[in-house]
Amino acid sequence: MPEESNPIKDLLFEHIQTSHAVPGFLSEKRFDLIIKDVVDGCSAVMSMGDEAVGVLATGLLHYLLTNAIIPSQRKVEHMGVELDIVIPDIRTLEADPKKALLVCIPKSSDVDVIRDKITQLGRVQPEAQNIWVVLARDAPPIQNQKFILSDRHDTFSGIIFEISRFVSLNKTGRFKILQV
Repeated sequence: MPEESNPIKDLLFEHIQTSHAVPGFLSEKRFDLIIKDVVDGCSAVMSMGDEAVGVLATGLLHYLLTNAIIPSQRKVEHMGVELDIVIPDIRTLEADPKKALLVCIPKSSDVDVIRDKITQLGRVQPEAQNIWVVLARDAPPIQNQKFILSDRHDTFSGIIFEISRFVSLNKTGRFKILQV
């Protein structure tokens, strides 16, 4: 069954395909600059609310993980819990949770929604420090590592570097990971 078209993802990939800067940044492994270029080029999405920014973050993160050659599984269900992104995969999560990372994109800034999602993820990932959260804006304090995709307060631009560092430190990659 083909995936339903999404106007935000369409805008994201249209921007990536038409950007003169992205190919150069990609060849230089400057994922932080790709993120900045996309945020600048998709600025209308940034004002559309948490769900829209979450869709943009999800699509952009999928694109970046693929181009950084970081193994991951996306949109999978495990033990009755929907997982946005698992690095490197479910098998590693089951065998050694310390070597697996879950990236959660709740598409909400409601602290109760965020904490509920983190609690659900804690049922499959007992290592709380290995549950990272991507938000559209800074939320009330949470214990987990968080990345904000925003045109004003962006910490998301470092996410690929941090994921790559996690993979390298935990030797979770089955492939030689590019140095990012």
